[in-house]
Amino acid sequence: MDTAGAAARGRRVLFDVDGTLIDAVDNQRRVWRTWAERHGLDPDEVYRVALRTRPLETFASVAPDRDPQECLAALHELEDEDVRSGVYTAFAGAAELLSALPPGSWGLVTSNYEHRVRGRFARTGLPVPEVLVDAAAVPEGKPSPVPYLLAAERFGALPQDCLVIEDAPSGVLSGRRAGMTVWGVNAPAPVDGVHRHFASLKEAGTEILAFVTGAG
Repeated sequence: MDTAGAAARGRRVLFDVDGTLIDAVDNQRRVWRTWAERHGLDPDEVYRVALRTRPLETFASVAPDRDPQECLAALHELEDEDVRSGVYTAFAGAAELLSALPPGSWGLVTSNYEHRVRGRFARTGLPVPEVLVDAAAVPEGKPSPVPYLLAAERFGALPQDCLVIEDAPSGVLSGRRAGMTVWGVNAPAPVDGVHRHFASLKEAGTEILAFVTGAG
């Protein structure tokens, strides 16, 4: 089968990173807990808010009297340290899937920053694609459609030819708003809005490959 040709005709896979390719839940929880404790806040409440909002929105909710830029700088320092010293694990099947996909057929769309993604991928042995849309690349993050639309634009692909792989509600909504097909992974139950649900990334691997090659 002409896999490179199928990819060249426009089909692309756009992966979220944390929770989709890399298991970073414990890392995120630890970073937010440390940040909350340093600011005298309830770590559980802060993390609950952080799960559904961007950092600046989290600060506005849990620490409205603090300078948001100082809060953000402190959070970034903790996150960068975690990239250097934390323990990261790629989800089962991630390395095999990314290696099997035709070059130029997939990209990353993350709410994190590129240097952290590259650091985590280096530590887990995952390849980094040419197209990587991070938080610094867009004026609006997920659930806005902007991040996924920018990724499609960089590929020169139509939204309807893109498959989004996500684990979180905000990412699913972002992909849907962009007019793309969205599959959910790494969750026991489907996230609202997904077109298909897989309990794990590994379970979805064959179907993702089939989408790109035109066999599915």
